[in-house]
Amino acid sequence: MNDFGFEEVRTVDVVVIGAGQAGLSAAFHLRRTGLEPDRDFVVLDHAPEPGGAWQFRWPSLTYGKVHGMHALPGMELTGADPARPSSEVIGAYFDTYERTFELRVHRPVDVTAVREGEGGRLRVETSEGVYATRALINATGTWDRPFWPRYPGQETFRGRQLHTARYPGPEAFAGKRVLVVGGGASGTQHLMEIAEVAAETTWVTRREPVYREGPFGEVEGRAAVALVEERVRRGLPPQSVVSVTGLPLNDAIRAARARGILDRQPMFDRITPTGVAWDDGRTVDVDVILWATGFRAAIDHLAPLRLREPGGGIQVEGTRAVRDERVHLVGYGPSASTIGANRAGRAAASDIRRLLHHDRTAATPVV
Repeated sequence: MNDFGFEEVRTVDVVVIGAGQAGLSAAFHLRRTGLEPDRDFVVLDHAPEPGGAWQFRWPSLTYGKVHGMHALPGMELTGADPARPSSEVIGAYFDTYERTFELRVHRPVDVTAVREGEGGRLRVETSEGVYATRALINATGTWDRPFWPRYPGQETFRGRQLHTARYPGPEAFAGKRVLVVGGGASGTQHLMEIAEVAAETTWVTRREPVYREGPFGEVEGRAAVALVEERVRRGLPPQSVVSVTGLPLNDAIRAARARGILDRQPMFDRITPTGVAWDDGRTVDVDVILWATGFRAAIDHLAPLRLREPGGGIQVEGTRAVRDERVHLVGYGPSASTIGANRAGRAAASDIRRLLHHDRTAATPVV
C-alpha cells in the first residue's frame, strides 16, 4: 500500500521465480531476446545468497564429487578446486554469473501466490509487493519440499530424525547407530560417508537398488529423460531423472558393496521408540533415522491457477503448462538436470517472446 492506502502493483512482461540453474538460464535467454531486467522482466529468489539449492548442500559434498554439473549458458565454470565444498564453488559461480549479465536478482523474496489478475495478466503476490505480468517462468525446483514418508509409530521414536535437506555431514553421526532410508544417489553417498564414523549403519529401500554399468552417454540420457517426460505429459507428478537411470557402478560403490556397507534391507513396516521393526519379527535399534527420500516440486504458490491434473501433476508441453500458456515450468520433471534446465530456460524464453509479440500484434488496431 502507498501513503494514500492504494495497493501498488508493478507491471512487467515476465516474472521469473527462482534463481537456480533453470531460472538464471531463463533470465539469460530473456535478456538475449532484448528484454531488460527490472524493466521488462524481474527475477525473484527466496534464497539469501546466489547459488540456488547448491548453497544449502552439506560441506562434505565437494565439487569433485558433483556429478554432471553443466555450465550456465554463456559462461563456463573453470579452475574450480575439486576439494572445495560445492556450495562455495557453485555459489561463487552463480554470483559472478548474475553480476556479469546484470540479471539484478531480487532476494530474499518469497512468492506467496500466483493468481488471475486484471486485463489478462497474472497477479504475483510476493513479500516485496505485487507484480502484474503477462507471462511467468516458474523455476522453484524441489529443495524447499523435502519428502518425508509417514510410517506407523514415527512419532514415538526417541532418537533423531532428519532429512537430506538438513544433512550436516558425516561428523554429526560419529559413534551413532544410523539408519539411512532411500536408494538414490544422496542416500548412497550419505551412507558411505557415515559408515566411516558411525558405530553401525543400516540401509533400507523400497525397491532393490539398480546399478548401472558402462558409459552413460547422450543416447542413454535422452532415453531416461523421455521416461520422465512421458509422466509430465500425462499430468502425473514428475519422477527424478536419477530414478530411471540407476546408480552408477563406480569404484566407490564397488568398494562399499565389498565391505558390506551397501547391504540393502527391505523397507521396514513400523517405527518403534528405539528403532524400526518388520512384520516378520526382525527389529533394529538405531539412534538416528536419516530420510534420503527425495523432494517434490515446490509449486504450491501456483495453486490458485488450478494447473494440476487429476493425476496430481501439472501437464506440460515442452515447458508450457497446458492449462495456461502464460505459465512455463523450468527445472520441472525432465528439465530437472542442470543441462535440462539450461535447455528449458532457452525454450521458455523463446516461447514467451512469441507470446509477447502475439499479444502486442493483437492489441495493435488495424487502420
